[in-house]
Amino acid sequence: MATFLYRLGRLAFRRRWCVTLLWVAVLVAVGFGAAKAPAAPEATNSMPGIESQKAFDLMEERFPGTEADGATARIVFVAPDGQKITAADHRKAIGTLVERAVGGPQVASAVNPFQGKVEAEAVSKDATTAYATVTYKVAADDVTDAAKHRLESAIEQARDTGLTVEVGGTALETQPSAGGSAEAIGVAIAALVLLITFGSLAAAGLPLLTAILGVGVSMASIMALASAFGLSSTTGTLATMLGLACGIDYAVFIVSRYREERAKGHAPQEAAGLAAGTAGSAVVFAGLTVVIALAGLSVVGIPMLTKMGLAAAGAVVVGVLIALTLVPAVLGFWPNAVLSRRSRRSGRIKEGGENNGGSRWARFVLRRPVPVLIASVVGLGALAIPVMDLQLGMPGAEAKPTSTTERRAYDDLAQGFGPGFNGPLTVVVDARNSENPKTAVRTIEERIGATDGIVSVSPARFNSAGDTAVFSAIPSTAPTSERTQDLVKSIRADRPATEASTGAEFEVTGTTALNIDVAQKTQDALIPYLILVVGLAILLLMVVFRSVLVPVKAAVGFLLSVLAALGSVVAVFQWGWGAGLLGVETTGPIMSMMPIFLVGIVFGLAMDYEVFLVARMREAYVHGDSPDQAIRTGFRYSARVVVAAALIMMAVFSGFIGAGESMIKMIGFGLAIAVLFDAFVVRMALVPAVLALLGKAAWWMPRWLDRILPRVDVEGEALSHRAAIPQAPQATKDETEDTRPEFTSV
Repeated sequence: MATFLYRLGRLAFRRRWCVTLLWVAVLVAVGFGAAKAPAAPEATNSMPGIESQKAFDLMEERFPGTEADGATARIVFVAPDGQKITAADHRKAIGTLVERAVGGPQVASAVNPFQGKVEAEAVSKDATTAYATVTYKVAADDVTDAAKHRLESAIEQARDTGLTVEVGGTALETQPSAGGSAEAIGVAIAALVLLITFGSLAAAGLPLLTAILGVGVSMASIMALASAFGLSSTTGTLATMLGLACGIDYAVFIVSRYREERAKGHAPQEAAGLAAGTAGSAVVFAGLTVVIALAGLSVVGIPMLTKMGLAAAGAVVVGVLIALTLVPAVLGFWPNAVLSRRSRRSGRIKEGGENNGGSRWARFVLRRPVPVLIASVVGLGALAIPVMDLQLGMPGAEAKPTSTTERRAYDDLAQGFGPGFNGPLTVVVDARNSENPKTAVRTIEERIGATDGIVSVSPARFNSAGDTAVFSAIPSTAPTSERTQDLVKSIRADRPATEASTGAEFEVTGTTALNIDVAQKTQDALIPYLILVVGLAILLLMVVFRSVLVPVKAAVGFLLSVLAALGSVVAVFQWGWGAGLLGVETTGPIMSMMPIFLVGIVFGLAMDYEVFLVARMREAYVHGDSPDQAIRTGFRYSARVVVAAALIMMAVFSGFIGAGESMIKMIGFGLAIAVLFDAFVVRMALVPAVLALLGKAAWWMPRWLDRILPRVDVEGEALSHRAAIPQAPQATKDETEDTRPEFTSV
């Protein structure tokens, strides 16, 4: 592989115009395809294989003309202090609002809280709070601006009468802030980090330029294929984030190795070839580990997650290809520009000095491997302890900032009607096989209503055929409470006896039950996902490092860092430790897909750092260094760049902590803290400590296994004779097109 990539790097350097124009042509082609392609479909929340989804599907089948997930607006009215909501003027104001809502476009129904039997349910016992429900014929994403404006206008008129009016539901839901400028802030910080690391504007700008081009190609491709493959507008979110981060990292390692080879006296074209053959090999395998982690998300069984993972994997592949071809091509245009300013001024190239920060840190760890190892494991283990109390769920309106009307509506309903009112359970009864459908439904209503933890049950609503009914059951506890989860499990556990006696079947759904089912689905998928991803990565790393213990050490280190990160997330967002510092107003369960996201994304990035750092050590060991000297060599040349890459990742992810939405804060914090632990604790401390203790055993592999595994020259052993004999600067015309004089090595 190293020889092939060496030739590819030299070819890209020599044919730089062709390579550059080819990538520009690819960008233009996919951009044209994206512009001409049909619009991307709206994101779907389909969750196959869970009971809640089956119930939604049954509702859509038996209640034609309305969507089971149609948009709703729950409008909450609170009377001024000392007054009753049932006063005549308040009744009139609420009635006027409902009448205006009924006449709005796309509205299926609007229920007045003072209409007949509804009043007993829609008005609180102390008569201070009431609510009206507006149901739409379409999903929330399809509600038009005209329909929203009509409802908002009616709400403002009701507020003018002195009532406190807040709106929950999905119809007017406030879109979460993703920190809008997070990517821009991340790119700016990345540029600063690269400038400090390389001491050259060109060296800092080249990785950014190529990474942005790669993201452009990836996103345009996703948009062009959106209609054909059912990719929603949210599919590219993960692709953008990882495409940018990995694209920068991969280009940084090629540029860094190019500067190193120039410092050894090689001419520009030869240095570009050697950089592609050595660092490029590490880029290929690092990219493969990321692709494995992202593609493995398909085992979870959630279509949205599968599409996001595959799209992001495609973006990473594009990043690898650009690093191997476009980066050497751009180096061909300005071969000296990426060198530090001091090198360009003095005419002497110096890269990776014997006594830089990386080598000093390596010597420190090598002198004290046991204390460093113990401190790393104990520290990460302590941070992982909160994971034992992990509660998965999907935070709703209760996790929104109090500045949003959804959160205020949630609080008003909880105060007026009880905490469980915000998370009703929807029960769908299929009575086709029962002798008397109405009697069967009534029996199911009574039994569920008598279940401990259920406050009330609404009257059942039958379809036109009279064989299917839907009713709501209000729990006594909040939607995210563990007692509510136990209640749903209890109702489902008692179901066989009820169905046997009535001849009717029923399923429990609704937002609360759906969140419980999704949490269980992702939790069940986590272990198989870990086994698949970690197992494949260990095999891949065995091929790369020709070692058994190094890949196992890499996997164990990753598990420590991801558990510590997840424990930190639990401590902040579930327990509330330091939540105020991050602007988290309400604590609760951890987002259901958070562990999967952490494992998938952080595993890919962790293996990036592992391959870049340890491949350099392996290369030195293969070329004759002792085990300890190989560790020092790896740190001398790679530590600074790995630190820079980690800081860039943390900057990108930390930008999301400033978002207004708790879930986005959680994702940003979790990813940033995971990169911190993995790069600075595991890769910088635990890895050299373990390798120091293992010595030569770290690179041991049984002969039978060595024969079975395919051989790839990742260390560039086939190129060692080239690295030992610097090429003459005037070797070819292409190598000397830059009119400035070549530099000598120190």
